[in-house]
Amino acid sequence: MVILVILVNTLISLILFYVAWRVWQLKQQLAYIADKLTVYESFTHAALNKAPENIYLSQENIYNLRQKNQALQIQIQQVQQIISLLLLGQQIWQRYFPRLELTPGKKTVAK
Repeated sequence: MVILVILVNTLISLILFYVAWRVWQLKQQLAYIADKLTVYESFTHAALNKAPENIYLSQENIYNLRQKNQALQIQIQQVQQIISLLLLGQQIWQRYFPRLELTPGKKTVAK
């Protein structure tokens, strides 16, 4: 009977030793994962810490670019209007002052 109790206690001790060993392994894995998560958190904090400032600067740059674009659009419209006026002036000039064709000994107006 004593041998049976010793065997059962030994078996229980071995099972509990195995469970303790697995818990220790799990603790090591959790510590490794926690360390990695801490490193990732510090990296993301460093990256995202300046995000609001970067977003603000980007918005300001976009606003400035839009202002410059608007000014350039106005200049483009002015140049288009000038070209249109020049073309209109050319058409009027050609209509009312046609080119003179010069032939030897004769002056005629081409229509």
